[in-house]
Amino acid sequence: MPGVETIKSSWADEVELDYGGLPPTTETVENGHKYVTEYKYNKDDKKTKVVRTYKISKQVVPKTVAKRRTWTKFGESKNDKPGPNSQTTMVSEEIFMQFLNSKEDEKANDPLLDPTKNIAKCRICNGEHWSVNCPYKGTAMDTNLMEKKAAAAASAAVDAPKSGKYVPPFLKDSQKGGMGMRGRDDTAAIRISNLSESMTEADLEELVKKIGPQSKMYLARDKNTGLCKGFAYVHFKQRKDAAAAIEILNGHGYDHLILSVEWSKPQNN
Repeated sequence: MPGVETIKSSWADEVELDYGGLPPTTETVENGHKYVTEYKYNKDDKKTKVVRTYKISKQVVPKTVAKRRTWTKFGESKNDKPGPNSQTTMVSEEIFMQFLNSKEDEKANDPLLDPTKNIAKCRICNGEHWSVNCPYKGTAMDTNLMEKKAAAAASAAVDAPKSGKYVPPFLKDSQKGGMGMRGRDDTAAIRISNLSESMTEADLEELVKKIGPQSKMYLARDKNTGLCKGFAYVHFKQRKDAAAAIEILNGHGYDHLILSVEWSKPQNN
């Protein structure tokens, strides 16, 4: 009996007979592996079959990464299954980063971010709020505090230094009543910085009038706009009053700004 020759057809011909074109991508899971079968045309316009094998494993990832993988897909991948789509996503080698401390741990251990702790400290009532928002601002408590600071600064300025130490000329004049050879202390000038643009001469006078008498005040203004340029000079009649002004106003909150007060540098003629 003559032998019967079996003609085997290629899988490409069978696919064309079954589907009339390229079949859809299929996925199967067996023994901890996922097999993805995909059909496409190569450069020679021939049908090719691509089988990708993935090993299924569990990994511990940060919470932000796990949450991002649950986001709803959109655009061309709106109806895709979970995971990357080979037609719209190129899968490359994963890069793992090891962080010494996570952001959650840093926030938990940072005392400055603790909502139960208040970093503000009022100078007037010692409460846990900023001095500019103190309910006692402008009251007798605030006035008494400024008077106490002025008295303490004045007493420190007129105290005689210990014997055997160098005594600056301005301290010698202050020990004699705060007056120089011409009847006044020309070095009792201070510079007040970080003033707001809305500052006026009247506001400047109101700020320093309780500290001591002044001989001259100058508020720097812009020539074009007429607004305050952020600094001013105040000349007191006595140096001890100028020292008291620096002690009281330096770091003082005024008009939502923190003032910076220092001795005025002499001009070189």
